[in-house]
Amino acid sequence: MAQASHGRNCDFGLQRPVSTGTRFDQEKGTEDAPSVREPASQRASRAVRTAMIRHLHILSAGLLVLSLSGAARAEDIPERKDFQVFQGVARQVQQYVNFTVFDSVNASVQDGVVTLTGKVTMPFKVQDLTRRVSRVEGVRKVDNKIQVLPVSRFDDELRLRIARAIYGNPSFWHYASMANPPIHIVVDQGRVKLEGTVNSHVERMLAQSLAIGFGEFSVENALKTDAERQVELEQID
Repeated sequence: MAQASHGRNCDFGLQRPVSTGTRFDQEKGTEDAPSVREPASQRASRAVRTAMIRHLHILSAGLLVLSLSGAARAEDIPERKDFQVFQGVARQVQQYVNFTVFDSVNASVQDGVVTLTGKVTMPFKVQDLTRRVSRVEGVRKVDNKIQVLPVSRFDDELRLRIARAIYGNPSFWHYASMANPPIHIVVDQGRVKLEGTVNSHVERMLAQSLAIGFGEFSVENALKTDAERQVELEQID
């Protein structure tokens, strides 16, 4: 991850049929995305493979990363409860309409205390996320350490140009058509960081190559693959 005062249309230059429901940057309007037709069997397979991973890891997409004091096992009631709290936090962030591909939010949960970190493009998002997370059952306290990115026309243009390059590439059209595209583009004073989840290492490297050449000072690639996210999940099970 609109605020009425930021209702300008965001044009990523995607010249393909419109797929409804896609949200790139609702601060600047709703982005038209390419429509990708897949056989039903492939769509079902993709959904089964990624549903758990992308539900619990919202970076980017802005994906949330669970950080517990240890492995949450059934016999360990406090940690299992923290895991359940985290799931609620994940849902609250994922369903927040102003959470875009230009934001990054991480969460850790310990004994019911939720710590939020990351970077967002607008100050109101910090307060909104605090309120949403505080409503999750089992949350005792929210420690919000999310930073607000500085106002910069250069950064705004850089975000849009990189997003246009990545999501306008045919290899990423299937991501562009999602309600919550998984590749997040965090720009801070000309420094770019790619976060989120992709299917493969090839996609990870392609995204990085597409993010280069727009006048940025640096590009950090923090994207992870589905397989790497799955390993993280197995460590918490």
